[in-house]
Amino acid sequence: MDGPILHLAPADRWEGWPPGEAYLPDAYEADGFVHCTAGDALMLTVANRFYRDTAGPIVALSIDPARLTAPLRWEAATDAPDTLFPHLYGAIDAGAVVGVRAMLRDDTGAFVGYGPPQ
Repeated sequence: MDGPILHLAPADRWEGWPPGEAYLPDAYEADGFVHCTAGDALMLTVANRFYRDTAGPIVALSIDPARLTAPLRWEAATDAPDTLFPHLYGAIDAGAVVGVRAMLRDDTGAFVGYGPPQ
């Protein structure tokens, strides 16, 4: 699949990460890979399903798969066998992050879109 892939991150964790250092989310150790998604519409669906109750600002990292050094595999999720998701088996290289956008929420906490690139 072509184009960037997306990864959700708590804004404070992403913004506090040492510049230039490969990024790993908290869930990496437990899951063994970095969860990613392809496409803005699917990312909104995923964000609302898994992160709606997560407090604080969330950002979407736009990642260029060609710049990753860790293996990237397109795999079906257990509860969505007809949809392939990009799973990164290692850290997100700093140089692979080509954009960052704030995830926008409505008054109920639902994710409804994206802010401008940061």
